Amino acid sequence: MEISELFWNADLKQLKAGYVEEKEAFICLVCGENVEKCIIYPHEEVLLESERFMKLHMEQAHGSMFQYLIGLNKKLTGLTDHQNSLLRLFYEGKSDAEIQAELNIGSSSTIRNHRFVLKEKERQAKIFLTMMELLKEKDEHAPTFLPVHKNATMVDDRYNMTEEEQQEVEKKFFLEGTDGPLVKFPKKEKQKLATLRVIIKRFEQEKVYSEKEINEVLKNVYADFVTLRRYLIEYGFLDRKDDGSEYWVKN
Repeated sequence: MEISELFWNADLKQLKAGYVEEKEAFICLVCGENVEKCIIYPHEEVLLESERFMKLHMEQAHGSMFQYLIGLNKKLTGLTDHQNSLLRLFYEGKSDAEIQAELNIGSSSTIRNHRFVLKEKERQAKIFLTMMELLKEKDEHAPTFLPVHKNATMVDDRYNMTEEEQQEVEKKFFLEGTDGPLVKFPKKEKQKLATLRVIIKRFEQEKVYSEKEINEVLKNVYADFVTLRRYLIEYGFLDRKDDGSEYWVKN
């Protein structure tokens, strides 16, 4: 199962922890790091069991899961920029007076009102999630949509795609299979996204690439590798340094 699918299928407890427990391993929901069970891991002259080692990975590699989640695209979090700023400051332990001064808005009572509105949003979310869980038990005709890429920069109708639709695009544009070349880069944005989902799998997680290495991989996919590189970045599949010296798969 891909990391995005694991992420979206995780329950609240798992999302808070930042990892899921499977039969033989703990898997990080942010980067896909796999920590095998029944193994003792050494760390700074201390031996750690597998779950404690995964918790250490979360702390060292990703810091706060809150900071990771709130940094996701606002179409995924459902937060306005203002709500995002408030939640960050609440998490940092700032008082209402400190937040009012930092954001230069209203008064301390205004901040308390924002807290109330966010609490209402929480209650609504709980009810909505419960209804959706109950709906899954009854709705036999609901299609299975592909999970939205966690770092998607534009979340709209182009992500409205089922596994069957994805396979149709793959058959149309990768005539020799998904490990083969791309026949042509689609004009339709939805089909572009589907092809990018395939292409990003050519790159290794956690590896840092030079621009030359990125280009070499993409040249084996399609002659216009520059366009592929640009769209992989634009859609949030790849990230890079501002000077283009390093590229990596965006987790």
